[in-house]
Amino acid sequence: MENLKDGFFKYQAQTTNFASGFEVDYAKGSYIYGKDGKAYLDFVAGVSVNTLGHSHPRINQAIIDQVNKYMHVAVYGEYAQEKPVALCKKLVAMTPDGLDQVYLVNSGTEAIEASLKLAKRATGRQEIISFRNAYHGNTHGSLSVSGDERKKAAFRPLLPEVYFIDFNNEEDLQRITTKTAGVIVETIRGASGFRVPVNNYLKKLKTRCEEVGAKLIFDEIQPGFGRTGRLFAFEHYGVTPDILAMGKGMASGLPVGAFMASNEVMNTLKENPHLGHITTFGGNPVIAAAALALLEELEETNLMQDIDRKEALFREHLQHPKIKTIHGRGLMLAPELSSPEYTLKVQAECMKRGLILFFLMYSIENLRITPPINISDEDIIKGCNILKEVLNDLEE
Repeated sequence: MENLKDGFFKYQAQTTNFASGFEVDYAKGSYIYGKDGKAYLDFVAGVSVNTLGHSHPRINQAIIDQVNKYMHVAVYGEYAQEKPVALCKKLVAMTPDGLDQVYLVNSGTEAIEASLKLAKRATGRQEIISFRNAYHGNTHGSLSVSGDERKKAAFRPLLPEVYFIDFNNEEDLQRITTKTAGVIVETIRGASGFRVPVNNYLKKLKTRCEEVGAKLIFDEIQPGFGRTGRLFAFEHYGVTPDILAMGKGMASGLPVGAFMASNEVMNTLKENPHLGHITTFGGNPVIAAAALALLEELEETNLMQDIDRKEALFREHLQHPKIKTIHGRGLMLAPELSSPEYTLKVQAECMKRGLILFFLMYSIENLRITPPINISDEDIIKGCNILKEVLNDLEE
């Protein structure tokens, strides 16, 4: 009989030539359990997706309750449904003034696509400014504003009038002009190494956008939903975007995305043409129920307030001569090693010893540490010790 791993490689389309094919049995809390009978401590959380870990009882129950009522009844924007409306209301209540409405979609990359369209529609302009080494997704529009040509060249032509500047470079802000419809930026850089803004950069970026009438789009797909100690990372920096895109950890495991803006800006999608953005499964009530349960858990517990302490615990227990530095903020951390080749060896050996780590897409010399935000102190220390043991044992 064909085993699971063989079937995976034979029938399921692959994204690389080196997928591990790790056979998953079940997952609970901060652990994934393999068909080999072993428990693997998850320091990746589905690439920042499983905000509350695996099989969280509150999330599971919200899904079950909604499935027992109904799943899909109409395309987005037609029927009023309890959980999607409650989710949008909760998001508006938990975010700063000026983010008045939510459009629910299927994924982070769709949220980016729609945000780009919204900036163009609201301004009547075509030019988009993004950042070198940015990552915003892999559909044509989101790929167009991503900043690594190695990932883009094979798929050109992409969107026209997309230009790139350097993150944290204040001189480059002058390249944002009255021709610019929107500027899209990751509040904390993802694929390029979890780099954070410095010297009030995001405030200066917002000021420049206001000066020329461009819409500022924040991509919060990775740092959102409590990962940095606030619901969204931009809240640390005292600036609110015109358009906010989100996804990944929003429903703690189910596929989802959304974008937010003011009533005035969002209303531009309603006419000239109407149906300015449309999505069949966006706002699915089952997914909305899971996302609402996540927000309620974050609101009713001290999980977000505890992030700074957990970050400090990671940094304390990851002191090692082979770790050059640790980039990032909160539970979005990237220990930098000596080379991409060494990082891949470390990741593979950690997996053998029961610790799941990934590398970062554009900066493979960095390990990804994005565990569930409710990970215990004991599991933080346990995982850090496994990583340090591997660093001790492996030659660079």
